[in-house]
Amino acid sequence: MNAKLRSTISKIAFPAAALLLLILLWQGICTFGRVPKYMLPSPADVWAAFQKDWQLMFSHARVTLTEMFIGLFIGIAVGFLFAVIMDRFSVVNKMLYPLIVVSQTIPTIAIAPLLVIWMGYQMLPKIVLIVLVVFFPITISLLEGFSSVDADTVNLMRSMGAGRLQIFRYVKLPNSLGHFFSSLKISVSYAVVSAVVSEWIGGTEGLGCYMTRVRKSFSSDKMFAVIILISVISLVLIWLTSALQRACMPWDKIHLRRSQKI
Repeated sequence: MNAKLRSTISKIAFPAAALLLLILLWQGICTFGRVPKYMLPSPADVWAAFQKDWQLMFSHARVTLTEMFIGLFIGIAVGFLFAVIMDRFSVVNKMLYPLIVVSQTIPTIAIAPLLVIWMGYQMLPKIVLIVLVVFFPITISLLEGFSSVDADTVNLMRSMGAGRLQIFRYVKLPNSLGHFFSSLKISVSYAVVSAVVSEWIGGTEGLGCYMTRVRKSFSSDKMFAVIILISVISLVLIWLTSALQRACMPWDKIHLRRSQKI
């Protein structure tokens, strides 16, 4: 068994063992601890609730994912635009950077009701909230990536007659990809949570609306089932982001292999 296969098995085996231990502990507490089902349903009860309502959950999940992806793509575009402008113009950077930081000190749960009042109960306020949450880590990470380029490399490009656009394309943009994907992993999870939170406040479809309904009916087994579904969705999106990073940054994978050999 080679080292790569052993590493892959260990990455899967240890988290799987920890998850199995957690489920067994949870089941044991529910079975022998005499905890009421309305307070803590057992894993078996949660699985039964998921099997019973999985079609309805996935129908609501489709709406939540639609909101999430639209808001995520717009947030990435806005964050990229802000980062480019702030990197190009230092005056704009000094003006906008404090405002961007301050914007993130306002809790999303406080913004969501205002967006619903201003924009109604449709998809628009959910998308706007996701954009407000996503663009911050994207902007800050890209700005850091742009500013952390090697000065000697930039000077070499200038000495060879490269313009600003060429320096940005061949030096700054590749240098910022690692920062971008690190923030993207955070943003996709934030986007899912923001979509669910906005659906709590107002709406007729989505996992947040489903959670509100089952909570009011004291169906804690369904509540746990949808919470686990949201967690699984976030994990899958983070994994897809990592796969996209490996595809877009093959040189990073080569560098990692060389460092492991050393």
